[in-house]
Amino acid sequence: MCGFIGAYRALPRPSRLLMINMFGINLGFYLVLPFLAGYMGGLGYAAATIGLVLALRTLSQQGLTLFSGAAADRLGCRPMIILGCALRVVAFGLFTLVDSLPGLIAASVLTGLAGAVFSPAVRAYLMQDAGEHRAEAFAVLNTVGHAGALIGPLLGAALITVDFRLVAAVACVIFAVLTVGQVLALPARPVPKLETSLLGGWAEVLGNRRFLLFALGGSVYFALFGQLYLALPVEAQRVSGVEGAVSAVFIASTLIGIFGSVQLTSWFKARYSEGTSMAGGLAMMGLGFVPLAVGGPFLATAPAGEWNVEGGLAVLPILLGTVVFTVGMAVAQPFSMTLLAQVGSERLSGTYYGVFYLAQALAATVVNVAVGELLDRFPHGAGRALPFAFLLLVGLAGGTLISWMNRTGRLNQRPSLDQ
Repeated sequence: MCGFIGAYRALPRPSRLLMINMFGINLGFYLVLPFLAGYMGGLGYAAATIGLVLALRTLSQQGLTLFSGAAADRLGCRPMIILGCALRVVAFGLFTLVDSLPGLIAASVLTGLAGAVFSPAVRAYLMQDAGEHRAEAFAVLNTVGHAGALIGPLLGAALITVDFRLVAAVACVIFAVLTVGQVLALPARPVPKLETSLLGGWAEVLGNRRFLLFALGGSVYFALFGQLYLALPVEAQRVSGVEGAVSAVFIASTLIGIFGSVQLTSWFKARYSEGTSMAGGLAMMGLGFVPLAVGGPFLATAPAGEWNVEGGLAVLPILLGTVVFTVGMAVAQPFSMTLLAQVGSERLSGTYYGVFYLAQALAATVVNVAVGELLDRFPHGAGRALPFAFLLLVGLAGGTLISWMNRTGRLNQRPSLDQ
């Protein structure tokens, strides 16, 4: 924790404000979203309908970053951050007022749109403000994000006993406070006049071959990150038979993210280059699935029931894999954000972040579909190892590509139009 405090204090004041902002964003988001599916189920909506609503939220967030990132370059990061928080006020306010399907879809899409608006802007602002402390800044951002993601569901679980609308109202208040706070306290940064048009900016990004290679390797991070919500919890519940095992996976991952991100970033930064660190982190994420690939074929599907010693022991390989996986996440993420500025351009940082997020979303979609198909097709026997072996290969492929780029100088800072 001392490492976190030291890294936080070393940041410029605007960056410290953004850390508070990110904690509040994740607190408000995870206060509501984990309970939305249960709320809609209680209203009588079918699982397919609930899945559609959640998918529309994700699609609206990841798909629109292409436009919102470019807007941040032209309008400035501060207005986009404030607008994103304000949109979340409206979105969660809608959840308190409506229970019809059109209303719930509108609220979910607005929630995703808000994320699309402020996510590239927050990271572009932080990249420009943190200077030489970029890696530490993104590690701190990762830590406070995990803290919000941990506290949000705990607070939501307490409030949901009263009413889902109360949960949404509290989130609405959190985002309202964040919006006002940023209007009053977050300083504006100079917005350089861009000679490049919107289409010209996208053309520059898509014509940057080393960025496209980096985006391909970096998209592995988000594709594997999504397994916290798919492969890891599915396997935990399969071998244990209880939902509590799923919670154990999230708790283990979140605690490592909170208490290990800054320390791991500092340790790797002192010993290895940014490219080597990112490549190692991606490889570790893939290696986290080795215990599942080895143990899965030998563990039977447990019947639903009470927690028991046998089920607890069966979860141990999954928890071990989660630990390795999360350490890899904590290492890869800060350095990927730092390197993005080197393979891209600070002048078009929002556009680069937007395209990068879109690439990550596409990769996550492909990998999730493949993993889901493998999980369904091979529920028993030796084939049970295939989805986890596939995820191992994905992680190693991403790490290998980034390592190759690092060795051949493709991750080095180069003179550009920024200078």
